[in-house]
Amino acid sequence: MFALILAGGPGSRLGMGEKPLVTIEGTPMISSVIDAFCNAGCEAVVILSRKTPFTHAWCRARGISHYTASGEGYIEDIIESVRILDITEPFFTSVSDLPFIEADLVHEILGVYRECGKAALSTWIPKSSAMKSGSTIPYVECIGGIEACPAGVNILRGDQIGEPQDEEKLLIDDLRLAYNINTREALGKATLWKKRT
Repeated sequence: MFALILAGGPGSRLGMGEKPLVTIEGTPMISSVIDAFCNAGCEAVVILSRKTPFTHAWCRARGISHYTASGEGYIEDIIESVRILDITEPFFTSVSDLPFIEADLVHEILGVYRECGKAALSTWIPKSSAMKSGSTIPYVECIGGIEACPAGVNILRGDQIGEPQDEEKLLIDDLRLAYNINTREALGKATLWKKRT
């Protein structure tokens, strides 16, 4: 199963260069995300843009599969990549700034997807967890009576890419998904949390 790791954004809010290469306790965030999906048995492909030349060089030096998309936007780059890679089965998408995601979470998400019977699945965390971690909250929905925000990990069907897909919304209350690093505040909190665990 493919896992497309989206790493083409400029990381301007963080202001520390290319965000995927920002380290926590010496490990680039993108490395942790790739490891999580590979350890779960997925084939990780990093999706880049012209805005991330250093991340491109990092992937190339390590023999990590990658594709440089046109950089039109998050959704547009996913659609382009799926068509170029000829992905027709279900696949993961993930942001590259989830430094604490691990294989067991990937397995949990995939297990729910396989049981739900829907074409797509989005992963959510409680808003309270996002606030605790200092993560940016792009928008909020009520899921199972709990205010929640996107975690940045999804499953889509390649053969339906570019079309509306019936979606399961999975709420996971796990701080490892709550640390989505977009600001220096979130990076500082993530570093402290890492030292404590």
